[in-house]
Amino acid sequence: MNKEPDEQKQVVLQVGAVLKKLRKEKNLSLEDLSEQSGVSKLTLGNIERGDTNPTIGMLWKISKSLSIPLMTLFSNGDDSVNLSRAGKGLRISGEEKNWAIEPIFQNVNNEVEMYRAYLQPNSSYFPEKHHQNTTEVATVMSGTISIQVNNESYTLNKYDSISFRADGNHSYSNDSNEMVVLHIILKYGV
Repeated sequence: MNKEPDEQKQVVLQVGAVLKKLRKEKNLSLEDLSEQSGVSKLTLGNIERGDTNPTIGMLWKISKSLSIPLMTLFSNGDDSVNLSRAGKGLRISGEEKNWAIEPIFQNVNNEVEMYRAYLQPNSSYFPEKHHQNTTEVATVMSGTISIQVNNESYTLNKYDSISFRADGNHSYSNDSNEMVVLHIILKYGV
């Protein structure tokens, strides 16, 4: 997560507190959640205490195992007006640092989330499968990208969009020397 050190620590602490609250509401021990998510008990404990900065892969595994949208882990319960400026808010990176997302908005019913995503030049990103019946809509804001969905490849240029079921295999490849910027919407199914 990329923010100023104090802001980042606050977000890490908030994610930890929300995770602990959700885990307890579901009557899960750290060991139970570890078995369900594939994230070690030690790492989950560190996240809950705010002692570690989780990657996007870890957060996807945790949210999927809890059957909650990813952004629920970042919720603060504030339903007022929200403004999202590119590069100014929370940024969560993948383990290889070639992919990063900036959460933009989540609706009140936790059914739709919107992100800004950045894929570094000459790199690929292979996300975790999302929750069952999740639809992903990706729009290219700058650059050209190849998106593979269930072994079929689609090339998208600036302002092109694609929609697909995201609970299967999918990946993003940027074969250019320029960073690709995407807007991604996730619609969680019932």
